[in-house]
Amino acid sequence: MSREMLINVAESEECRVAVIENGSLEELYIERTSLSSHVGNIYKGKVANIESGIQAAFIDFGIGKNGFLHVSDLHPRYFSKAGSKYAENIGRRKALKERPPIQDCLRKGRELVVQVTKEGLKTKGATLSTYLALPGKYLVMMPWMKKHGVSHKIDDEEERKRLRQILDESKPPKGLGFIIRTAGQGCSKRDIQNDLRYLGRLWRTIEKRLDTEKSPGEIYQESDLVIRAMRDVFNSKISNIICDSESVVRKIKEFFAIAAPRLKRKVTYYDSKVPLFHKYRIEDEIAKVQSRRVELKGGGSIIIEQTEALVSIDVNSGRYRKKENAEHTAYESNIEAAAEIARQLRLRDLGGLIICDYIDMRNAKHRKAVEREFRNAVKVDRARSRILSISRFGVVEMTRQRMRPSLQSATYLACRHCGGTGIIKSHESLAIELIRLLHLSASKEHIKRIELFVSPEVSDYLQNTKRAAISQVEHLNDKRVIIHAASTYAGEKHELVCYDQRGSVVKL
Repeated sequence: MSREMLINVAESEECRVAVIENGSLEELYIERTSLSSHVGNIYKGKVANIESGIQAAFIDFGIGKNGFLHVSDLHPRYFSKAGSKYAENIGRRKALKERPPIQDCLRKGRELVVQVTKEGLKTKGATLSTYLALPGKYLVMMPWMKKHGVSHKIDDEEERKRLRQILDESKPPKGLGFIIRTAGQGCSKRDIQNDLRYLGRLWRTIEKRLDTEKSPGEIYQESDLVIRAMRDVFNSKISNIICDSESVVRKIKEFFAIAAPRLKRKVTYYDSKVPLFHKYRIEDEIAKVQSRRVELKGGGSIIIEQTEALVSIDVNSGRYRKKENAEHTAYESNIEAAAEIARQLRLRDLGGLIICDYIDMRNAKHRKAVEREFRNAVKVDRARSRILSISRFGVVEMTRQRMRPSLQSATYLACRHCGGTGIIKSHESLAIELIRLLHLSASKEHIKRIELFVSPEVSDYLQNTKRAAISQVEHLNDKRVIIHAASTYAGEKHELVCYDQRGSVVKL
């Protein structure tokens, strides 16, 4: 099994990181310089407002839009003045019912240190937390926390004991909690000690800025996409890192020199006239990621629709007819779709509530097998998710951690003609509405002339197919109606202008 990481930064406006396995695109990350992310950044903020009804505070942290801080993300050090040195145990956060009301903990204007955990979406501000987390290659450091932990995704008990022992022997700094990441599985004592030193230096720098920086202000900025990919995405299964920029290759090697020196040899500079992603034939796959319809190899397909409230995914059998009966056709199509849905969730970075509508299966064993296949496929995803059992109708409900806007919303703009719905009214439907509007306008006695501005296509339809209806409006009301074909108008856009006997504009 060949697994490689490709980094395309030849165009300075955009950075793309792709992970391919046997030529197939498995993970994709895109970051534009014009759309900087705040996730992971640490700020010194001020309480702008407290909403006791929802047990949350809105924090001004200096980016123009206030962030949202729920009481469940408020560290006990802010519960009272006496609790300023309180350190909570890792993995043992206080339950919501044990926390005091947020209005008893914070007051307007109070300063506090926050970290962005979720990017703001549309009108919503960013989600904040006072539980700070600073990731290294193998460790996550959590200030003001006690004790240490190991990622739940490392399920080998012997390996967990080994890693805990290494961490204890390395004597981590007091007053700081540490969690060994999934990437730490199989790493050496030297790797962990290097990470400890790096994170220790980083925290000392942050502490100095906490004392000197005024609020609201930035204390720590998360690394760019390339370094985040080396830290969070790269693992022992990836055999090569190929990058098309010499300066970025040097930056990656400098990062590995600190975090894991032996990995420097895996980094290769790509120097060819053929663009990197075209060379590996994944540009077409990236184009497919933007499509609402995804074809399956067996002949079926899945349809992905993003709405304001949730993401809906529908599985269709299509041309898949390998089995004699409908039950086996549905089962085989669903098994293939389960793995592809998990892959598409990663590639498109879809989050929030997700509904997967599989083809109906009567056999309970088949439903369980599809659910098991889906759960196994989702396990490799770095984002946290919760999956409910498959229903009798073949529907799976799940939530997936959303940290930043989806790939679609970051890449595309909503159509200014249809408003993002993908459909506009037919010429006939729009013409009927406009005729009604003309009748309404013509019924006003003080109006003598009506001018209607529409797109050229709608103008042609009105002046030909609906000429009789417009003549009737003029004849019945003794008014003049003029239709204008506006070249700058498209779709449903129209404007009605009415004039009185003196030629002055009249508002309806």
